[in-house]
Amino acid sequence: MDSLVVPTHYRVLSPPQAEGGKTVAVFPEAAGDLQARAAASGAPLSVFVEAVDAGSVTLRVFTPLKEKGSSDSGALAALAFLHGQGELLDVVDVRMGEEVLPAQLCGGEWLLRQGEVQVTQAPPVDLSPLGLEARSVQVASAGRPNLMVETSDTAALDALTPNAEAVAAVNRATGTTGLVLYAPGGPGRAEVSFRAFGPLRGFEEDAASSQMFACLVGALGAQGRLPEGTNLLRGAQRMPGTPARLTAQYAETGGGFEVWVGGSARRRDP
Repeated sequence: MDSLVVPTHYRVLSPPQAEGGKTVAVFPEAAGDLQARAAASGAPLSVFVEAVDAGSVTLRVFTPLKEKGSSDSGALAALAFLHGQGELLDVVDVRMGEEVLPAQLCGGEWLLRQGEVQVTQAPPVDLSPLGLEARSVQVASAGRPNLMVETSDTAALDALTPNAEAVAAVNRATGTTGLVLYAPGGPGRAEVSFRAFGPLRGFEEDAASSQMFACLVGALGAQGRLPEGTNLLRGAQRMPGTPARLTAQYAETGGGFEVWVGGSARRRDP
């Protein structure tokens, strides 16, 4: 196939009628200089389909500057593209580098398994350098521990501008690698709003974080605050200027909550 084939661009995890989430360029094949093609794609993230059959897909993911081991946003865009081509079942395995993630189609949205979230009590910590008055503090992990801090309301959540050095210091003091701030409610019938910070992971704030939202689902579950009569939760991620909408499916296990996270992936012009 021609290595210069034009990619299809997707807006992933964007709220309805909004330009948020992340933009991903999907290439239906992996040929030629993938790094150069990613740099020319016009998107901050490019995903190449290396192999595909009805029950599995192998992907390679690049930023304009380097190859990225894995990306949930890249996987969601590729799954939406391939399913639209009639190439996939509704349950598949997604391979990216050394990682294999089960994926399922649920209500028109692809969800990726994030694993089992374990929640523990947070150690004593001074949150005043972050300008926070916390309603609750926990540690939740699906492989990487996050400090989960509930703020008073969504207005307080939006008003916060935590200093990256202060966030990193709080993470080190609590043995965590990320910080999730959250409050009940949100736009578009979202049950919870949140923001996600990770200077120890190489980013100040993430616009759309599946793994950190999964940890939030587990934290709410440990408090007995998940919605009754359903196994779905919708979250509004509120990075200033870049809103995102994520969907989680969950099930309580013996020691925590198994969580799948995903959301919309809509085609758009580059």
